[in-house]
Amino acid sequence: MGTILEQLGQSCLPPMSLAAYCVTCCRRIGTSTPLPKSRTYWREIRNIIKFTGSLILGGSLFLTYEILALKKSLTLDTQVVEREKMKSYIYVNTVSLDKGENLGITYQARKELHKAVRKALTTSAKILCSPFTDTFSTVDVDDHECCVWLLLRKSRSRDRVARLQAVQELAQSRHWHDYQYRIIAQASDSRTLIGLARSKDSDLRFFLPPPPLPSLKEDSSIEEELRHLLASLPQTGLDECIRYFTSLALSESSQSLAAQKGGLWCFGGNGLPYAESFGEVPSATVEMFCLEAIVKHSEISTHCDQIEANGGLQLLQRLYQVYKDCPKIQRSIMRIIGNMALNDHLHSTIVRSGWVSLMAEAMQSQHIMEASHAARILANLDRETVQEKYCDGVYVLHPQYRTSEPIKADVLFIHGLLGAAFRTWRQQDCDQASAGKAPEDGDWYTTCWPKTWLARDCPALRIISVEYDTSLSDWRARCPMERKSIAFRSDELLRKLRAAGVGDRPTIWVSHSMGGLLVKKMLLEASKKPEMSPVINNTRGIIFYSVPHRGSQLAEYSVNARYLLFPSLEVKELSKDSPALKILQDDFLVFAKDKNFQVLNFVETLPTTVGSMLKLHVVSVESADLGIGDLIPVDVNHLNICKPKKKDAFLYQRTLQFIRETLAKDLEN
Repeated sequence: MGTILEQLGQSCLPPMSLAAYCVTCCRRIGTSTPLPKSRTYWREIRNIIKFTGSLILGGSLFLTYEILALKKSLTLDTQVVEREKMKSYIYVNTVSLDKGENLGITYQARKELHKAVRKALTTSAKILCSPFTDTFSTVDVDDHECCVWLLLRKSRSRDRVARLQAVQELAQSRHWHDYQYRIIAQASDSRTLIGLARSKDSDLRFFLPPPPLPSLKEDSSIEEELRHLLASLPQTGLDECIRYFTSLALSESSQSLAAQKGGLWCFGGNGLPYAESFGEVPSATVEMFCLEAIVKHSEISTHCDQIEANGGLQLLQRLYQVYKDCPKIQRSIMRIIGNMALNDHLHSTIVRSGWVSLMAEAMQSQHIMEASHAARILANLDRETVQEKYCDGVYVLHPQYRTSEPIKADVLFIHGLLGAAFRTWRQQDCDQASAGKAPEDGDWYTTCWPKTWLARDCPALRIISVEYDTSLSDWRARCPMERKSIAFRSDELLRKLRAAGVGDRPTIWVSHSMGGLLVKKMLLEASKKPEMSPVINNTRGIIFYSVPHRGSQLAEYSVNARYLLFPSLEVKELSKDSPALKILQDDFLVFAKDKNFQVLNFVETLPTTVGSMLKLHVVSVESADLGIGDLIPVDVNHLNICKPKKKDAFLYQRTLQFIRETLAKDLEN
């Protein structure tokens, strides 16, 4: 390609500036004034488009592709643009299907313009495929244009380190124009897009909006489509809870649930107590039953294939957008997508359906649950930097984004009865926080202190929080068929944590209430399985927040509380005379001493209000004493024993001190 000046010398442009001529011509094209159609005139039009790439929008508005500046010479190819050119952001008025209207000067100009823009894109895209050592042809590209294409090409390098560096540089760039972000959004492969989504403060313009969703069938609704999807999934070989939620969702309707709302507490009912918790969104109740069943189905790999094949990704996306103001529905949907992302062969379909752009936005949410669910999905999709897989209920609180800082140890948080992965570890309410005066930086107030305070004080840690369903009474169980013992739950959680890479690094366990019993059971079970030996070998210490090692008074009062007339299996196992609890305590005490685990015990000294009738010490000082490690009484109740009031409170500072001292050697290396 010759220089611009040489080409201008051969053109038929009048003696005026190129930009002025473009404006003049564009204005003329946008008017209805007849123009002469001589060969010279059309040659002028072609030259303008060829050298400026002017993009006509409507009348006088136009954009200019900056390919005139002579800054760098690049070798370009056509392979990528042949796939992408029809999707490029080139906005022109729709051409009429009437051939009689397509013969004027505006139509001819558009036709020439499309040819020129496609040629420019073809030229620019060569950098994605040509090695740097190839023979260079002279193409004029501005500095910032060159950077975009160089980084895009680098993001597809065979060298993993080069790819990661390219994605990092893309994510950190803040100086590009809007159209350049759009070029990257269209030209990036799925690996790059996932990397950008997992980059902190990444610009959302890197992500195209999800593709248009297919229309609902005639005379159909989202509820009916959801039922149809659920009915299409295999119905045999399922556990009791999957069958329970599936049958409930397929048999009930919004009208019948509303009619029966007054009879939620009937004996021998069909599980409607579960619906009571969704009373604030009556129209979404049936959808919640369907989603709860699909969550269970999505834990089975072959069922994930069926969900995808039957259009589940698109239907769930429609539901996700309709119920933007219903966090419970959105979280259930993200649980399903996160489970599907555990299957590598579904990654390309999940990306194509637009979930990466939605999760990139959710990652930047101020709500910790939304951001953490999105982080789990993207981590399961990111096979470039994440080797672990995060099953349902296992959430990484830190780091949720890609980081170049080495992770040297793990800290695991296990909640207890009626707890949750995020709510259990929130800060205890204080007057300033309740008045809405909490600062944004979270230095003294946070909704999840492991994610905010501990992550800042110990950035080299991977912080994981686990969630599982518990209940005080079988009446209030999410699934009345589900009666899981501590032994069953520990086996389930141990499998999930090992899949998440727990045991590959030095580890500290932090537990509250019944969660401490689960930790003890998990470690004992891991010691019996050779494949779980890394979990034992890398366990450095355990923190117990009011763990009833010798039972709790809660089980003794079960007959005195209306909602504990039928105590759950978990509550029964906490009884002081429980043989299983005594065996667990005796076995673990010997085991922990043999392994020389570092232990820190906290215990409440204030009574806890249980329901409207009881006020009791859930865990006594005697029961909280494991037999090894420090035992520290704290003037709080059972619920607040794991919720420090502020960052400089004794509860948090003593916890931080234990973690730092126990992992001192590991964090130094």
